[in-house]
Amino acid sequence: MSSMGFRQTNAWLHTWTGLLLGWLLYAVFFTGTLSFFREELDFWLKPELHQSQPTPDTATRAVAALQKLAPAAAQWQIDLPNERSPVVDVRFLQEGERPGRNAGQRMTLDAATLEPVSPRETRAANFLYRFHFELYGMPRVPARWIIAVATMLMLIAIVSGVITHKKIFKEFFTFRPRKGQRSWLDAHNALAVLALPFHFMITYSGLLLFMYMLMPWGIESAYQGDRQAFFAEGGGRGGGGGGAANAQSRGEGSGGRSRKAEIVATPLADVTPMLAYANEQWPTGVAVIRVTNPGKSNARIELQRNGGTSLIDRGAAARMQFDGVSGALLDAPPAREISGTSAVYNVLTSLHLIRFAGPALRWVMFISGVLGTLMAATGLVLWVVKRLPAGRPAEHFGHRLVESLNVGTIAGLPLATAACFWANRLLPVALAERGTWEIRAFFIAWAICLIHPWLVAHRRAWRQQLAACAVLLALLPVYSFFDGGANLLSNLVNGRWLLAAADITILAFALLLAVAWRRLGQQQQPTRARSRAYIAPQTSQQSS
Repeated sequence: MSSMGFRQTNAWLHTWTGLLLGWLLYAVFFTGTLSFFREELDFWLKPELHQSQPTPDTATRAVAALQKLAPAAAQWQIDLPNERSPVVDVRFLQEGERPGRNAGQRMTLDAATLEPVSPRETRAANFLYRFHFELYGMPRVPARWIIAVATMLMLIAIVSGVITHKKIFKEFFTFRPRKGQRSWLDAHNALAVLALPFHFMITYSGLLLFMYMLMPWGIESAYQGDRQAFFAEGGGRGGGGGGAANAQSRGEGSGGRSRKAEIVATPLADVTPMLAYANEQWPTGVAVIRVTNPGKSNARIELQRNGGTSLIDRGAAARMQFDGVSGALLDAPPAREISGTSAVYNVLTSLHLIRFAGPALRWVMFISGVLGTLMAATGLVLWVVKRLPAGRPAEHFGHRLVESLNVGTIAGLPLATAACFWANRLLPVALAERGTWEIRAFFIAWAICLIHPWLVAHRRAWRQQLAACAVLLALLPVYSFFDGGANLLSNLVNGRWLLAAADITILAFALLLAVAWRRLGQQQQPTRARSRAYIAPQTSQQSS
């Protein structure tokens, strides 16, 4: 096969792998990009929490608050405020309850007053996150297989695209506006090259996250299907954690006391010196305080570090355990050894999940995700533009289908997301299954967006959906002045940068959509002018 034939083959592969699942890949990129700020988005969707601002003694006062709220609990867990969620989340287990992800009673406290707060029910942020890798409304395993296959095709499209465009890096610096197909190709190339390392990393690491589902045979054969044993031996995803809870289940108490030792009511030690010592050892600070048997002589206090120290440990948090009565340091469990294969896996998947990232790096990933979303969108538009003469409507059903799916997906998905956010703001707080109705609003709006392009002209459908989405997004920060939460002005004045950034980002996307709407309107005028200029000379010649 000649080099030209090889490139042509890859061009065909790039075109059809990009088209057949292009709309799904666009949705995956779009929802995955929003998921980089899932915790921040979830906080923004709960106006009842917007006034919460941590103070230097929030951690100490949170322990005191639990002594009043749940004095008889067998265990407290206090998730302290951080830059992504400035509230205190607490959970307490009663005697006999076993620790687990969904165990215990949960409560949210205002970080300043330490009073319980009841935020509205919302599922929007978590829905967008889970839609990114397992869709919605279908069995989890088949859905993940669909996303895995789409991810593999995305990787093929990236590699074949680089091979196809032998001058792709040179063409990156070339953009010819108002040139129809040429302009769309220039935009697609520039978006692809600008974040090419991110595109390859996020796609390849996404496949790695599905690895144990796609290729389970090694674990099935060597460990007889016992995945927990595999993870524990490799020092990877499983194992570890729950030091104080595990000590409780083993019957250990403070200072290694026997289970038979007499247990009496005893005041809990002051956690302030423990927090000070932990903050000296951990530059990232303390994320979790876990107290077992509070108010008893066998009490134990465990502090958990905020995040990991490297990509290799996949964000595994270090722990310190203290005697809950004397406050003496009992144990600082050493980090688990991680095998070489698990280390490679942890590094790549940590890059995908960005659990290690601070605000600056998270913004870099978010912007790269936006570029990836636009790359998928321009590729889908380019397919239509390349196959239709300028200004002519699609006559073939296949072209008409692609045109309509482009509008309903590229413009419709952001519009549906805006509708979901408006449902969060407008639905009654006491409504049963309120979070489910947010998701229903999303799919109702998206269904309308998919039907709409079949009822109006193609360009008009684009403009109407872009305009609707721009208006819905622009009004969200305005509505915050009336819904009881914190508004953009007060956020800027009081230094609530998380909420201010959310509102500004929404306004920025609304502005971009408005610009796109205006550009589409401007493109109609030259076409009509050229048509009149072409007809006029013929008319004058005939009259002469």
